[in-house]
Amino acid sequence: MATNLGADKDLVPPSFSADNKEYPKHIHEIVNRISSLTLLEVADLSELLQKKLNIKNTGPMMPMMVQAPTNQPPEEPEEQQVPTKTAFSVKLVKFDAAKKIQLIKEIKQVIPEMNLVQAKKFVESAPANIKTDVSKDEAEQIKKVLEEVGASIAIE
Repeated sequence: MATNLGADKDLVPPSFSADNKEYPKHIHEIVNRISSLTLLEVADLSELLQKKLNIKNTGPMMPMMVQAPTNQPPEEPEEQQVPTKTAFSVKLVKFDAAKKIQLIKEIKQVIPEMNLVQAKKFVESAPANIKTDVSKDEAEQIKKVLEEVGASIAIE
């Protein structure tokens, strides 16, 4: 098998150092033309290149700080605080059928937007949420009033 050892002398290995690298003339021309573009033209160029090269736009990336590993054990939280609930739901679970009319009237007082017929249908559809996103005090007050007229109330 014959080899051409003389041809290898003309090959120049690629340079990984940007200091001494020689760029072709057409690359210099492209860089000069791109450098003279306006911001809008650069955006158009980027969009066209993405289409031409079939590159999906991933959006801007947020820089992330990476913490160097340490030999210290991770800090343990002193006490895990359980978030305190500030909004409650008042739910009609069931009711005493003998006191149904009184309960309907009280529901109408608690939910003034309801007329008497709507309040009746609401009571009959138990279990149902009476009010949501109310304070603990308001939930307790509604529970107290409705339990006096035979309702079983749950606060969630």
